[in-house]
Amino acid sequence: MEQATPSGPTYTPISGRPVRWGLLAAGGIARSLAEAIAAVDGGEVVAVAARDGGRARTFADEFGIPRSYGSYAELIADPEVDAIYISSTHPFHRDQALACIEAGKHVLVEKPTTLTVHDTEAVLDEGRARGVLVMEAMWTRFQPVVLDALARVRDGRIGTVRSFHAAFPIPVDYDESHRLFDLDNGGGALLDLGIYPVTLAHLVVGHPTHVHVLGSRVATGADSLAALQWMTTDGAVVQVLTDSLSHGSTETIVRGTEGSIHLHGPVNNPTSFTVRRGDEEELVEGGDRRGYQHQVEEFHRCLAEGLLESPLAPHADTVAIMTILESARRELGVRYPQEDAPLHT
Repeated sequence: MEQATPSGPTYTPISGRPVRWGLLAAGGIARSLAEAIAAVDGGEVVAVAARDGGRARTFADEFGIPRSYGSYAELIADPEVDAIYISSTHPFHRDQALACIEAGKHVLVEKPTTLTVHDTEAVLDEGRARGVLVMEAMWTRFQPVVLDALARVRDGRIGTVRSFHAAFPIPVDYDESHRLFDLDNGGGALLDLGIYPVTLAHLVVGHPTHVHVLGSRVATGADSLAALQWMTTDGAVVQVLTDSLSHGSTETIVRGTEGSIHLHGPVNNPTSFTVRRGDEEELVEGGDRRGYQHQVEEFHRCLAEGLLESPLAPHADTVAIMTILESARRELGVRYPQEDAPLHT
């Protein structure tokens, strides 16, 4: 590693050879990222780790990964690994990310980065201090259809934004042992589901001056329903709903003084959008929709340029969005047993 300098890269950019990936955890999301890495140029998975060594070996055999480990520490210590994707459950992200950073690894950490604002700041600050790239794996931010819609909003295609509405309900059969309802394992609709519409609202409309919250919890204490409403400094109103127990549409609407944009399909992965202005209506198809591949390509691009954060997913936005989520769940009376610090804004 090169020493950090104010005007240049803080590490030797990775170009002219593949980025060597390690996968920390071998679940379904790790599988999706392994497939994405294999489908794009510039990277290869060289190692995978799971708490169960047999599971790691099975995963490695399936994807042709040369090394597998039965402990995360072995993966983190592997000198042939450049970057590590962390896809364990939320409560473990902080310590795992910090261990990777201390070992000089670049880190792509599954959303949410950690359970709390305090821990998220600790991870991002340490990444900067150590001179490595750290990025939250919020794949929605890198989808071309989202970036296209955002560009039209920022170009004034619908005038001044006045309101934003998005709902993201995903029905899950209630089971207190299910991770979504288990506080010990970071359960709750806000961090798993609500992070998507909140991220999209923050990206398109902006940060709140204050947040109003309504919602409910299940017997375990985890939030299952949350409705957030906020106003931005520019006077726009945001309404976001997430629910882990109900069915319904996930369509997203941005309204402005001269028109509106309707994003179709899931909030986290829109399929297309419609721009309406007066009697004019334009349907914009999603086009290049390649799932996790877009965020992998952005991570590779950042490494090739020696960046410490992605301009498409800046650290300040990651912290700001976590602040909204943490404020909302505290309003709902949800507190994780791992929390050891008050809300930090």
